[in-house]
Amino acid sequence: MMRLYQMQDSGNCYKVRLAAHQLGHSLELADVDILKGESRTEDFLARNPNGRVPALELDKGVTLAESNAILFYLAEGTPLLSSDRLDRARTLQWMFFEQYSHEPYIAVARFWHTIKPGGREEKKDSFPVWHERGHQALGVMERHLSTNDWFAGGAYSIADIALYAYTHVAHEGDFDIAPYKALNTWLARVRGMPDHVPMDWRP
Repeated sequence: MMRLYQMQDSGNCYKVRLAAHQLGHSLELADVDILKGESRTEDFLARNPNGRVPALELDKGVTLAESNAILFYLAEGTPLLSSDRLDRARTLQWMFFEQYSHEPYIAVARFWHTIKPGGREEKKDSFPVWHERGHQALGVMERHLSTNDWFAGGAYSIADIALYAYTHVAHEGDFDIAPYKALNTWLARVRGMPDHVPMDWRP
């Protein structure tokens, strides 16, 4: 059985749990409290020198890090990752967008607003920038979803899972997503997929 080193309320870790469950993979969860520095211990750094969760232990001594790389690994050869060359590239396009234009603002605002004790006050001067750039990313998604049901290849894929993880909890970073009609329709569509599980679900 694969072991996932993770934090339950991390969207990056949720991506892996959701995809694994929908693909029928069993996971053993090993919780890592980043607020207590547990991802910076010598033992954890031996698994992921970057000191971040998630990290997926495939076999003893073989660990894969970075949430979207893990999604790509799990989805290979399944309906969650197209075999078409262009569709695969577009899947990666949206996953890169998620990590560079979406997650650094929406996920970071959520962390400091909801997860980190005292974070709202500590980072109060940063929230206007995070909100501006986060809404820019949500606007890109809205424009795409106004003419597409899914993000890549015309079907539910790991691109949708990657973007869903933090978008569906954007309100926890004080983002108002009510005006994004196409995006909210897509969120409901993702929730309606077979074997969907919420962020607080544990195998």
